[in-house]
Amino acid sequence: MQLFSKLYQKALDWAKSKYAIYWLSVVSFLESSVLPYPPPDVILAPMSLKQPNKAYRYALICTITSVLGGLAGYFLGEILLAFLLEYNLIKAPMVDTAKVWFDRYDIWFVGLAAFSPLPYKLATITAGTMNMALLPFVLISLLARGARYYLVAFLVKKFGNQTDTWLQKHIDRLGYILIVVVILGIWYVN
Repeated sequence: MQLFSKLYQKALDWAKSKYAIYWLSVVSFLESSVLPYPPPDVILAPMSLKQPNKAYRYALICTITSVLGGLAGYFLGEILLAFLLEYNLIKAPMVDTAKVWFDRYDIWFVGLAAFSPLPYKLATITAGTMNMALLPFVLISLLARGARYYLVAFLVKKFGNQTDTWLQKHIDRLGYILIVVVILGIWYVN
């Protein structure tokens, strides 16, 4: 069954669409604030593969819209905390304890989530909930998100055709292995 090959080819075809930049922007924004998946990389990489001369432009668009989405998540976190406290869904001492930890590691937490596969939206909402200073939040988000997306664009530009050939050959095996790994991870955690 070549499910992942078909999905990969569809992503490559879709990356050539005249609406691809809009979808990249929307997904980047929403993934940083409320949507769990897909990460913008799955749109950025095929777009960069199909038009390598625009890869860094796409990375810039992805970075800016992702940080704007992060700001939306940040403000959502502020509203969420007020709601939870008002209806006694969480207690103030719990928030105080979390705040002590977050104040100590806030920049590192946001930076790690912004660069890595960790859900960035958790960091953005938490940053708003814990009242992280806005300027450091924006700066570390720009730095880490930019590093991530420019790295994707660079790697696709540098190794794009080789990567495309390799993925065309192995994408189905990789997809099924990933499903097994996720299932085993869920089983192990529970």
